[in-house]
Amino acid sequence: MTTAIQKLREETGAGVMDCKKALEEAGGDFSIAKALIEKKGLTKAEKKADRATGAGLLETYVHNGRIGVLLELRSETDFVARSEVVKKLAHDLVMHIAATGPESVDDLLKQPFVQDESKTIEEVVKGVIAKVGENLKVARFARYQI
Repeated sequence: MTTAIQKLREETGAGVMDCKKALEEAGGDFSIAKALIEKKGLTKAEKKADRATGAGLLETYVHNGRIGVLLELRSETDFVARSEVVKKLAHDLVMHIAATGPESVDDLLKQPFVQDESKTIEEVVKGVIAKVGENLKVARFARYQI
């Protein structure tokens, strides 16, 4: 059971006790436990949605010198903005924007994520919110194409 807890923790970023409870609720079924944690994580993310995002980071990406993206991803603190999980999210988002060319932040959030089309961008962002414990917002982006 402890290896399952460790694996679930690594894959979801949830706490040890949350992983243990999810596995117990799921009767030891790893995929059900993972789904339970993700569902709870999204609920936690929704509770954080009203928090102010006074920090953040900018991420850029240029594809073959023909498509460029600049993204502003906001967070509550600089500490979280500098975390690897948020940096990875920002990079994944600029790659996604370069590939799909959404018109607005709302359009972006509704799109299926190119790396996992079973999730929307909004669900991916909420998953990271659940991992880091802070509100994150895609504030704005610009996409240029020659």
